[in-house]
Amino acid sequence: MEKNVVILDIDYVTYEDKPVIRLFSKDGDKNVILLDDTFEPYLYVVSDDVDFCMSEIQNNLDVVSVEKIIKKDFQVENEFIKVVFSHPQELAKNRDKLRDTEGVLQIREFDIPFYRRYLMDRDVIPMTEVTAIGEEIESFLNLDSKKQDIQIIKLTDRLKRVKEYPQKFRILSFDLEVRNPHGMPNSEEDEIIMIGVASNFGINQVISTKTNSKDRDDFVNQVDSEKEMIEEFVRIINENNVDIIVGYNSDNFDFPYIKDRAKILGVDLNIGMDGSDVKFIRRGYANAASLKGLIHVDLYLVMRRYMTLERYTLERVYYELFGEEKIDVPGERIWEFWDNGGEELDNLFDYSLDDVISTLRIAEQTLPLNLELTRIIGQPLFDVSRMATGQQAEWFLVKQAYFDGEVVPNKQGSNFADRANAEDNEGGYVREPETGLHENLVQFDFRSLYPSIIISKNISPDVMVMGDVENEEDYNISPEHGFKFRKAPQGFIPSVIDKILQERFRIKREMKACDDETERKALDVQQQAIKRLANTMYGIYGFPRFRWYSFECAKAITSWGRQYIKSSIKKAEEYGFYAIYADTDGFYAKYKKEKE
Repeated sequence: MEKNVVILDIDYVTYEDKPVIRLFSKDGDKNVILLDDTFEPYLYVVSDDVDFCMSEIQNNLDVVSVEKIIKKDFQVENEFIKVVFSHPQELAKNRDKLRDTEGVLQIREFDIPFYRRYLMDRDVIPMTEVTAIGEEIESFLNLDSKKQDIQIIKLTDRLKRVKEYPQKFRILSFDLEVRNPHGMPNSEEDEIIMIGVASNFGINQVISTKTNSKDRDDFVNQVDSEKEMIEEFVRIINENNVDIIVGYNSDNFDFPYIKDRAKILGVDLNIGMDGSDVKFIRRGYANAASLKGLIHVDLYLVMRRYMTLERYTLERVYYELFGEEKIDVPGERIWEFWDNGGEELDNLFDYSLDDVISTLRIAEQTLPLNLELTRIIGQPLFDVSRMATGQQAEWFLVKQAYFDGEVVPNKQGSNFADRANAEDNEGGYVREPETGLHENLVQFDFRSLYPSIIISKNISPDVMVMGDVENEEDYNISPEHGFKFRKAPQGFIPSVIDKILQERFRIKREMKACDDETERKALDVQQQAIKRLANTMYGIYGFPRFRWYSFECAKAITSWGRQYIKSSIKKAEEYGFYAIYADTDGFYAKYKKEKE
């Protein structure tokens, strides 16, 4: 059979000792799970005696196959050994043994998670539409098509991408209110008193065991117990075909709390597409609440990267985005409002509904950018929404390396971290502002200064040369430090940034020529996502855990940046413009015949 579906999420399970990729998808209102058991994990081995090393690996390790393959290593073609394993756990189990095998100098790409490898190698992009061809089956492991009202398709062909997007997703926001007379809520003792939900498909309500005054808008869904409250929350999710569920600090509070209360009360939180409960998986330094096939986005984490604020409370973020004050109730008084009833209870209901409506509005404002980043990076929205900007840029580069035939570098060791801490990159040029009120100012601003420097000066570890060279005219030599970068060929990272900046300029030209407002907004989101990635690239050169880490590259970029700003300020002065403030990639100036 053949059908078009939108890919939402991915994982893998084990069946008959083989890994089986599961792609959680939607066909309109129908949940579809695609199965693919044809993909195998692998890594690359570097050796100075490839034939001998291949023999040693085959004789000493349990592998599916070893193959001599030509790949690029910093743009230089080299022989690698591709080692294929039967299961990701086998790859992980044999890594150290493989390192110790005679003839092995280095192993590469051993730390790319299996599901992420699948997305890259098969060019599958989450949150986009694909054509799936395969055999429909009734059940697989814990999946049952009739009981769970899902369609299960075992793929027989590779997925084919469908170009038309963006897709429209059904979004639900939620928030808990807890009776907390002793301060910080304790899930073992303190009951949930309200669950607010708001959506972009018409549901806006507060589920509670109490109700509000009859003369107010009737948005309260009253139930008999806390248990029924949680069951109603589960029912709303399962019966309304939700694609994305959002909360604010929901990784740390809402999902852990409701999971604890559900366990105490004997409620099954079966809101995953496969009927599974909420699970917590490690992402960075914290645990993230994961639901199979239902994408959970914690907007608190998103907003910490989306804007720079002194505090990231829901109230502060909402005001920054929309210029409006939201309803507020002091956290320590929530239980009093609940107990007192009357007008205070009404205010608490209003506050609960306002929380989820505000969260939904923030989601509608920020998710388009995150969805576009998901498509560009090619990793799941669940992961992308929790990645630091440097991680987003790195995974984008890992994907580009695959398509360019490059074997990606390993992350550097602790000695590099120590070195980076010991050295100091001066950063961009800053001139403190002149005090006073200034009028008739002119702004000088470089377009994509640091990305442009990386491209024009070809700043990349693979074209950097240390020490003396014969013909300096063949190199770009950085000011202050004298780091040398070959003018040709183009380095890997400059080539990637060049491509994405050209794509951004193409999109901006399309925007200017576009008369359709909806299409213009979609194009604007695309170019903003590309801009964010491009502007991130320069900073991560100096991050020791970056695969293409190079402190020399980071210092060279900022030294050229300072040179360009200073020379521009000096040139402006020749025409009577005097800088009153400068910061990194631009400056403000005012016109004076003579400097006062």
